[in-house]
Amino acid sequence: MPESTVYVNAVVFDGLVDGPRHEAFAVRGERFLAVGSADEVRAAAGADATEVDLGGAFAMPGVIEAHAHLSMFGHAQGKVQLRDCATVEQIQQRLLEARRENPDAVRIEGVGWLFDALPEGVSQPTAAMIDAVIDDIPVFLDANDLHSTWVNSAALRAVGVDRDTADPIGGEVVRDAHGEPTGFLLETAALDLVLPYLESVATDHEHDAFLARAFDAYLKAGVTGAVDMGMGESALTALRRLLDRDGRLPFPVSAHWLIGSTGDAAADLAQVERAVRLRDEFAADGTPWLRISGIKLILDGVIDACTAAMVRPYADGTNADPIWNREAVMPVAIAADRAGLQLAMHAIGDAASALAVDIVVACEQANGADASRRPRIEHLESVAPETVARMRAHGVVASMQPVHCDPAILDNWTAVLGDRRAEDGFPWNWFRDAEVPLALGTDAPTAPHEALHNLFIAMSGRSTLDPERAPYHPERAFTAAQALAAATSGAAFAGRIDDAYGRIAPGFYANAAVLDLDPLSRPADDLLSASVLLTLVHGDAAYRAPAGSDR
Repeated sequence: MPESTVYVNAVVFDGLVDGPRHEAFAVRGERFLAVGSADEVRAAAGADATEVDLGGAFAMPGVIEAHAHLSMFGHAQGKVQLRDCATVEQIQQRLLEARRENPDAVRIEGVGWLFDALPEGVSQPTAAMIDAVIDDIPVFLDANDLHSTWVNSAALRAVGVDRDTADPIGGEVVRDAHGEPTGFLLETAALDLVLPYLESVATDHEHDAFLARAFDAYLKAGVTGAVDMGMGESALTALRRLLDRDGRLPFPVSAHWLIGSTGDAAADLAQVERAVRLRDEFAADGTPWLRISGIKLILDGVIDACTAAMVRPYADGTNADPIWNREAVMPVAIAADRAGLQLAMHAIGDAASALAVDIVVACEQANGADASRRPRIEHLESVAPETVARMRAHGVVASMQPVHCDPAILDNWTAVLGDRRAEDGFPWNWFRDAEVPLALGTDAPTAPHEALHNLFIAMSGRSTLDPERAPYHPERAFTAAQALAAATSGAAFAGRIDDAYGRIAPGFYANAAVLDLDPLSRPADDLLSASVLLTLVHGDAAYRAPAGSDR
């Protein structure tokens, strides 16, 4: 029988909003053995158990990152960081600094730039803005939301994008009046043209390093599981290598296979068949570390770039169609649902979220109702009240990211909407009031990955990037218990793993995070300086804060 470890002298949050607070828990092997008072837990563990005094720290289920892009996140950590650049000149300076630090670089990649950095009256960046400082090697700059890429002329040449390049379905190679690419690629133009190039030029060693950086950063943040929301071949291959090498991953990963609209119905369905084969393959292996749980459908773009599908036009009179049209998406969703794959649908605009619920209804009509289906809609930044009500009626989970409404990055978001919709965004309270199941994640690398900062925004509506800014509708905020539950047991429910993860409860896998403060009793502001002391994954210490460190 595996040895037991008893953790005492703690405030233990078990993952449920209204659950009791405990003072101890025990782990035997990979799973929690008991939780309760110190005497109760010691009795369950036996006299031979090892005892660990947590010194009054706060213990909670490990955070389950409900919406992640592991390889992209790890990759982004090695890119030039641009989120804090307020002007194009600052972006140019940051690129020059990167070039000076690595004069032999064959390309430069950056991430996190905001539309607010563009000059007044300029809505889109151009290659010329980068060419002015670097024109001899390719430069690729991902927008903060990762739904568009800004490149220089050398990058256009490297990728092979020119005036004859066709726009992929759901995307655009922005062109000037003469039909020449300007250096800005929107939505699937970035996903289908730039991403494959960058994946192809990265070595296996680099892909492995991307994952290592992502896992390491998440474990330090108290994250003990993730839903990779948009898995593709290169990322899966890297995860397989890690699994084959170590026999496990640093923490369990559930993946949603990304299905893109090709314009060919047979090719679209073939992607679903690929997801089914992968699901069955990993299920047959019996590994708890990696599974294909569903498919991801990107129904629209983002509000910042005016590519999210809205019921009414943006302030400038433009609008965007959904990336998937109804005729193409319904057979794909129905086939995936029939095969038991969970649907996850990116929907940021109110028209896209309404379409997402229509897709769920079509699946119910074709395949029958099933409460275990738990389809999810990701983001839901602008949503109609009637859509929220329909989500509740049809068992749809709301997967949202508080870091996306950090007030420091909302200026352009609110400006392009230009009406009441700018005040009705991110309506967490609507979902809570309607009793729609909620899961909170970060969507890193489109936003900072720190779980405690994410919870701070959920609990306050305030900015982690600029705490002095006025909050965004703090009256909608979560209580501490609601936020913690949505990031743990709520994320487990959304991922259909709530029978084994997301709780500190007997029989559940022993995934936990130990913090140096109690969010349930301390002001939300304290989360900005809080530290993760210990992260347990399947009972093992996956991260332990260095002695005397702040983190």
